[in-house]
Amino acid sequence: MGGENVQIEKSNNNSSSSSSPSASGPPPTCFSHFWSSALRAKTLTAPSVRTNDGEGLLRRLGLFELVLIGVGASVGAGIFVVTGTVARDAGPGVTISFLLAGAASVLNALCYAELASRFPAVVGGAYLYAYTAFNELTAFLVFAQLMLDYHIGAASIARSLASYVVSILELFPFFKENIPSWIGHGGEEFLGGTLSINILAPILLALLTIVLCWGVGESSVLNSCMTVVKVIIVIVVIFAGAFEVDVSNWSPFAPNGFKEILTGATVVFFAYVGFDAVANSAEESKKPQRDLPIGILGSLLICAALYVGVSLVLTGMVPYKFLDEDAPLSDAFASRGLKYVSVLISFGAVAGLTTTLLVGLYVQSRLYLGLGRDGLLPSIFAKVHPKRHTPVHSQVWVGIVAACVIALRWKDRTSRNDSSRLTSAWRQGVICLIIIACCGFGAGLFYRINASYILLIVAVVIAVLASAMLCLRHGYSDPPGFSCPGVPLLPAVSIFFNLFLFAQLHYEAWWRFVILSFISIGLYAFYGQYHADPSSDTIVYHRVAVAEAQ
Repeated sequence: MGGENVQIEKSNNNSSSSSSPSASGPPPTCFSHFWSSALRAKTLTAPSVRTNDGEGLLRRLGLFELVLIGVGASVGAGIFVVTGTVARDAGPGVTISFLLAGAASVLNALCYAELASRFPAVVGGAYLYAYTAFNELTAFLVFAQLMLDYHIGAASIARSLASYVVSILELFPFFKENIPSWIGHGGEEFLGGTLSINILAPILLALLTIVLCWGVGESSVLNSCMTVVKVIIVIVVIFAGAFEVDVSNWSPFAPNGFKEILTGATVVFFAYVGFDAVANSAEESKKPQRDLPIGILGSLLICAALYVGVSLVLTGMVPYKFLDEDAPLSDAFASRGLKYVSVLISFGAVAGLTTTLLVGLYVQSRLYLGLGRDGLLPSIFAKVHPKRHTPVHSQVWVGIVAACVIALRWKDRTSRNDSSRLTSAWRQGVICLIIIACCGFGAGLFYRINASYILLIVAVVIAVLASAMLCLRHGYSDPPGFSCPGVPLLPAVSIFFNLFLFAQLHYEAWWRFVILSFISIGLYAFYGQYHADPSSDTIVYHRVAVAEAQ
């Protein structure tokens, strides 16, 4: 397909002198080389027109497929389990938890929508946005955090999917109590539970990987079918449960106070992750500039409606104190004599876990593809199959976004100004963003430990002042495509709220973040800084023609 291209060059956003030492100067030290490499960034240049005759990804995804990718990635078996788990602490207020988490996700999604329209044909998602708005090391840290979540999530989801598949098979008398635990039901444990074997989980992973390697069209059809089935089952569950609701179960609405509702919001926040998958589908979207923002926001709103509906039905059917911990929704319908709905829930869980795992594997391979192109990973990850047009090597291996909006808007406005003023303004803006992030985390921490409200107010006031500095010290242009409203205030609120929620997580999550960051810096120091190629002329990503994108 002929079309327009985006050329992305690697550059340094500090000064030209740091990109390479002069011929007469002293050789760079290890630290100076690391620092100059870490501060490299990608810069969008004016597009040029060329025809894509080489290997590459195919544009097969329309708006409907993109929305279903977002829904498929978000709504898994958790909608039938996490709602009840959080409701045991938050009570019927779990509905507010989902609304708060959804509101925070809407802020993120608006930023994602603008960034996705700015990079309409580039794989990489949040990694690429950070690479362009900030620098190479920040982008690599973003990639590492994303990949840890995706890899651990894929392993966990595969085990859960195997368990649900076995549960459905045991509905048939031939299989009931005849399937050994090492095949699917949690796995056979050895060495006191240190090691467990689950044969079905890797088999399911392998099957989905084969589908993804076969082609994006085929995997999209599977995801669309399974997602439609899943959504229909959830809607049936909501309507069936609505006739069994006892409104007296909604009182008291917040039995343990607002703090438990807020804590619940941090737990269910991760149920709204599908828009990242939509952003990573950019290079395979038919009309990315139009469809990506709609797909991101549309999938998020659909997920929010489904989560709220299930929460209201669940807490209305059974008093929150008596919700089952393992299978709250199935148990609620069984207690009302609606066992057939419990069977539907099992099928919905299989469909939900399948799509979540499928989309997760898809996103991982596209992230590896992006880093392989940039030289931060071995070039084998950048190879695309000439016939299937999928990153087979990456797929087999797979088996700080809101801030980017503000930073890229600075660059839009000041690109015509002199470089020293741009660098100074850029640094001032980054300092303001860091202050807002620290204040968000501090406010969340103060709230969590029940510190004086004066400290909480001080953190909010400092964040407001930093946001005011962003408004007064910088001007912001409107980018092409979708434009996030309220820049810089809306992204600033998103940063503050995200860090506020992060402070509510268990301390293990903080340690994991810090430890993984240090490991990632080490990997970048030993491999990435030497193999990323800042002197390459251009990296060309193929974009659909302007006429098609409108």
